[in-house]
Amino acid sequence: MFSRKSVVAGGILFLVFLLIIQGFEANRHLVSSQPKDVSDSRPFLELEQRTIEVFDKVSPSVVFITSKAKRRNYFNLNVQEIPRGTGSGFIWDKQGHIVTNWHVIQGGDAFEVKFFDHTEMDAVVVGEWPDKDLAVLKVQSTPKGSSPISFGSSKNLKVGQFVYAIGNPFGLDQTLTMGVVSALGRTIKSISGRDIDDVIQTDAAINPGNSGGPLVDSSGNLVGINTMIYSPSGASAGIGFAVPAAIINRVVPQLISHGEVIRPIIGITTHPRNDLILRNLGMRGAMVYQLWEGGPAEKAGLKAVHFPKFGNPVIGDVITRIDDNEIHDVDDLLVTLEKYKAGDQVVIEYIRDEKAMRVQLQLAKGMRR
Repeated sequence: MFSRKSVVAGGILFLVFLLIIQGFEANRHLVSSQPKDVSDSRPFLELEQRTIEVFDKVSPSVVFITSKAKRRNYFNLNVQEIPRGTGSGFIWDKQGHIVTNWHVIQGGDAFEVKFFDHTEMDAVVVGEWPDKDLAVLKVQSTPKGSSPISFGSSKNLKVGQFVYAIGNPFGLDQTLTMGVVSALGRTIKSISGRDIDDVIQTDAAINPGNSGGPLVDSSGNLVGINTMIYSPSGASAGIGFAVPAAIINRVVPQLISHGEVIRPIIGITTHPRNDLILRNLGMRGAMVYQLWEGGPAEKAGLKAVHFPKFGNPVIGDVITRIDDNEIHDVDDLLVTLEKYKAGDQVVIEYIRDEKAMRVQLQLAKGMRR
């Protein structure tokens, strides 16, 4: 049997033990409920620092565009502006010209441009060219701190190099995504149905609302304009396309000066069913259906389709090459001519009576289109 003293002593020891445990638990909870010490962030990695610098350089050039449609209220006959769509764009110059995709403004009656500092301004359409999905807007002025985008060369791009897309996907302005050049020289169809050649493919995330925004290189220089994605769901699937800077730099000055593109001409008319006719003849190219009187082709001696009084029509000359550019169809002819300006000398290669021939001619100024 334990003595009374030993029982009392044991009880005291047990109580002391409980108090120690409770104190430890209280102290543990007290410590764990305190904020953690915050350590200084380590220096940015080189790639992180470059990405930050790209965004800081380019974001003041990027804008958010809202296209509005005007509708009349049938009850009070007031005209209301209803948001129709959104997209991105970038500042071209200090005069307030804004470059975007044509499909961003398609069908709009009024346009609003929001800048990086959330300044909003009304804009008007200066020029548009659906064939290359390009359009130019103009605002009265640009806010302090904004700047025209820096231009780079799309001709020197390499598959695998880093590129950055900046825009307003789903209306979330000033969003940066990063990727690489996945492929070069792609061809896509514009809304007008015409081919856009030399397109840049990238895996930088491009979503609805990114259209019209810049694709830039690691120096923050424009190499393309984000135009289209390939996606079954409509969201980014890692396959985006951008019209190259070389096309933008060729088209935009004309849109600003003339409101449209004036393509140089050789002075011929092609047949609407050109490809089918030549395919049935086992040939490829652009057939001269008619000659423009006094045009470069007529002066150079090219021949058009001849319709004798009796018998079948005699096929005209079939253009197969302009300088180093192969011509497989009428689209190729038009796309190739877009690379030149009026007054340029070109060498035309063509087929006549199954014989290969060539001639040099000077391109003339085309009509506005």
